[in-house]
Amino acid sequence: MRESNKESTAHVKKQIKRIGILLLDDFTLISMASAIEPLRMANQLSGNELYNWSTLSFQGAPVSASDGVRITPDSAMEQAVDLDMVIVCGGVDIRARVEPEHITWLQSRARKGCIMAAVCTGSWVLASAGLLDNHECSVHWEFLASMQEAFPRVAMTTRLFSYDDNRWTSSGGTAPMDMMLKMIQQHHGNALAVAISDMFICDRVRSEQDHQRVPLKHMLGTQQPKLQEIVALMEANLEEPIELNDLAGYVNVSRRQLERLFQKYLQCSPSRYYLKLRLIRSRQLLKQTSMSIIEIAAVCGFVSTPHFSKCFREYFGIPPRDERAGSFSSRVLNMPLSVEAVDTVPSLPSEATRALLRARNESTFASVSL
Repeated sequence: MRESNKESTAHVKKQIKRIGILLLDDFTLISMASAIEPLRMANQLSGNELYNWSTLSFQGAPVSASDGVRITPDSAMEQAVDLDMVIVCGGVDIRARVEPEHITWLQSRARKGCIMAAVCTGSWVLASAGLLDNHECSVHWEFLASMQEAFPRVAMTTRLFSYDDNRWTSSGGTAPMDMMLKMIQQHHGNALAVAISDMFICDRVRSEQDHQRVPLKHMLGTQQPKLQEIVALMEANLEEPIELNDLAGYVNVSRRQLERLFQKYLQCSPSRYYLKLRLIRSRQLLKQTSMSIIEIAAVCGFVSTPHFSKCFREYFGIPPRDERAGSFSSRVLNMPLSVEAVDTVPSLPSEATRALLRARNESTFASVSL
C-alpha cells in the first residue's frame, strides 16, 4: 500500500452517508449486492441511519443485470447531485456500455469532491474518465491485462480491493463486501465491521492485502508461453523449490533470459516471485488449516521456522502467529437493544430509512454501540 493511503486516513474517515450506485447495463448483480448489503447492516446493527444509498442510471432508464434481472433505478444520475460517494457497478462487455454522458457526469462528481469508487469492471469506467490516473486500482482479474494496456497511468494491482486517497476500487464477486467493510471500519470502528461480517456468515474480513487468484494467462495474454510454463512449475513445486538454473533448463532458456522475462512481464526477479507464491500459500494454510507454523514452514519450502517468520513479516507486515490470531473474528457484542436511535431518521423515508424501520424488530437492531 502506497504512502498516499496512510496520509489520506483523515480524509477517508469523513462519514459518508449519501451514496449513489451507478448501474451500467449488464452489471454484475452479486457485486452490487455485496456493496449495498454491508451499508444496510451497518444501519441495522447501529440502530442509526449511518448510510443512505440510491441506485442511478443514465436518464433513470431501467437497467438489466448480466443474469437478466431488471432494475428500475431510484433516479437518473443527472438528478443525483447531493452525494458523498459514487460507486460505479460494471459487469459484462463494459467497454460497450460506457456512454460519453457517464464520463462527463463522473468527472463532474469528482470535481465536486465526491469519493469515487467502482466494483467489478466499473474500474474501467473510472479509468476511462481519467479519474484513476496515478492511483492504485483493483479490477476483476479478467480485465487486468487489458486495463494495464489501455491505461498505463493507472497503477493496476491484483488486490481484492484498493483504496488510494479518495478512490476505492474492488474486484468482482463478493470482494466489494470486503471493501465496504473496510470503509465502515474506518468510519465507525472494528466492532461494527466484525458484527456485519458475522451477520453475513463471513468467517473473516479480508483486507486490502489479500489478492485475487489471477490465472497467469490473464496477466500475460497468449504471449510468453515459456514464462507461463515456468510459473506452473513453480506452483507445482512449493514444498521443494526448484533451483533457478534447473527451471531455465526445463524450458530451454538461459538463466539470463529467465531473469529478463520475469523483470519485463512480472516486474520482479524469479526468486522473488517464487518466494511470493510460497508466502501466499503459507498464508492460506495459516488461515484455513490447523497446521502448526513449523509444519507450514516446511511444506512451503522454508529451511527453518525463523527464516519463514522473517520472510512472512517482511512481505505481509506481521508475523505468522499474529496473522493466524487475526483470522478469527470476535463475536457480536452483547449490547442492550435500543430502538430510540431510529428517531433520528428523516421524515421522508429513503430506501435506507425504510430498511432501517423494517429492522426495528430484529434481535440485532442497535446491538453494536458506536
